Amino acid sequence: MELYTPETLISEEEIIQRIDALGKAITQNFEGQDLIVICVLKGAFMFCSDLIKRINLPLKLEFISLSSYGDSTQSSGSVRLEMDITANIEGKNVLIVEDIVDSGLTIKILMEIMSVRKPKEVRLASLLFKPSKLKHPVRIDYLGFEIEDKFVIGYGLDYAGRYRELPYIGVLNAGN
Repeated sequence: MELYTPETLISEEEIIQRIDALGKAITQNFEGQDLIVICVLKGAFMFCSDLIKRINLPLKLEFISLSSYGDSTQSSGSVRLEMDITANIEGKNVLIVEDIVDSGLTIKILMEIMSVRKPKEVRLASLLFKPSKLKHPVRIDYLGFEIEDKFVIGYGLDYAGRYRELPYIGVLNAGN
């Protein structure tokens, strides 16, 4: 079995501190209201799990899965809906929780899917953002970290299904 320890880009401690701040901001923004949180699988599951623990509001959790990468380090340029939410979001406050925004294509498609369902409001929380890769304008309401154009793994993000379990964000093949 291959042993590989990626270079740490964002430590576990930095992630925890930032998620605490995001949870407080979301709680304040939606104070006195219910919230439907939609976790974009698979990459956002760790971020979403830690984030909802820090949101002090009544909420419902839903999951959606879209794919544009497969086992590659490059987006395929097309987005496929693999699993949909089960809740009716019409007239509801929705928070989409994503692992990373790079080209913006997946979020663009996801926002289009959500808009036809007539929610009251849709906001986006993304752990990571690569501004240099952005091709489709995206408004990120709650951002964890802006990063350079490096292929990152860990804390839910993977390469070919591996490295999701790392408690930090690392760089794939950094110096290896």
